[in-house]
Amino acid sequence: MDSLMDISNIRADFPVLDQQVNGSTLIYFDNAATTQKPKSVIEALSHYYQKDNSNIHRGLHTLAERATTAYELTRAKVRDFIHAPSSDQIIFTSGTTAGINLVAQTFGRSTFKAGDKILISHLEHHSNIVPWQMIAEETGAIIEVIPVDETGVLDLDAFINQLDEKVKLVAVNHVSNAIGTINPIAKIISLAHAKGARVLIDGAQSVAHIDIDVQTLDMDFFVFSAHKLFGPTGVGILYGKRELLASMPPYQGGGEMIKEVSFSGTTYNELPYKFEAGTPNIADVIAFGSAIDYVKSHGTEVLMKQEQALLAYATEKLNAIPGLRIIGTAPEKIAVISFVVEGIHPQDLGVLLDKFGVAIRTGHHCAQPLMQRYGLVGTCRVSFAFYNSLEEIDRFIVALQRSIQMLA
Repeated sequence: MDSLMDISNIRADFPVLDQQVNGSTLIYFDNAATTQKPKSVIEALSHYYQKDNSNIHRGLHTLAERATTAYELTRAKVRDFIHAPSSDQIIFTSGTTAGINLVAQTFGRSTFKAGDKILISHLEHHSNIVPWQMIAEETGAIIEVIPVDETGVLDLDAFINQLDEKVKLVAVNHVSNAIGTINPIAKIISLAHAKGARVLIDGAQSVAHIDIDVQTLDMDFFVFSAHKLFGPTGVGILYGKRELLASMPPYQGGGEMIKEVSFSGTTYNELPYKFEAGTPNIADVIAFGSAIDYVKSHGTEVLMKQEQALLAYATEKLNAIPGLRIIGTAPEKIAVISFVVEGIHPQDLGVLLDKFGVAIRTGHHCAQPLMQRYGLVGTCRVSFAFYNSLEEIDRFIVALQRSIQMLA
């Protein structure tokens, strides 16, 4: 395929890929769960602990100043990466899940009342379902689900019919982690805003593959995790419109999120610190800045082109295997393929593939309602990153066919 880039130098940037697993060279096809980390990210993490380890913002000594500068530089890099208007609209969290819970427990608790509606989709990860169920139970709000068709595409006609003046929030993912569908979020946001509803977009699966411009898309809230973007675990981002963040009460109390504390009352800090109580995950935030630099050095569009070529090639190969059925065939997808094989449990395939050094994901992918929609207990999921290759796909297909024969 002419569209594929030369990845030999890129693969050398990712030390974890250069190893044997069960006697075979590792094939890592579990990128939707977490991406691998380039050496620059690993080195940034090590450098902080070796040279700059200190708490941030409150210290006046040199180490504290260096750590604070590096930490806040990552905030600025995130701002530029998603085209946010200001760094103070970038809130550091522990991950996508934490960002959604923050919005649910602050915006949701202060906004929703009995009879209000929250729209979520059938494609959602549990982290974009359960927090809304919890706040709905507390406030009396009602959750409605946007249906999905057999191919994995949201039913926008149904969505339009669901939108009315009672809808206060639409919470949908940009991309399905389970089947790879890319949702038309620009249209979803526009339709929701026309009815006066706010929108939260879960970008966990899109941010590493699609250029994000929160201003052009007019997003109210956008959440994602660093570890899906070749960065460390334990770091997430919440972007919000300034007027919304300013009106929302603090999520947690403690140090850093305050200006003054007395026993008679507390004055809260300004944005973004109002939502960042306590000592943060300093080292991993700083290392995340290096991950953003790495992605920008290649360009998201270039990486997406590579992954789309891998998706097309793997889809063709998998469709040729008798008894195998791909779940989720939306025309717009990222490089994620979920599949089942007639008469074989996904977990059994996953265990056998690991014996050949192939890492895939099996199960319901924290999307049980979607699995139930298709009448499945789970699927096998392969997900590609730009450091994967056609040769790896060929080896995977051979291993898969051998595994199927062993289990038949």
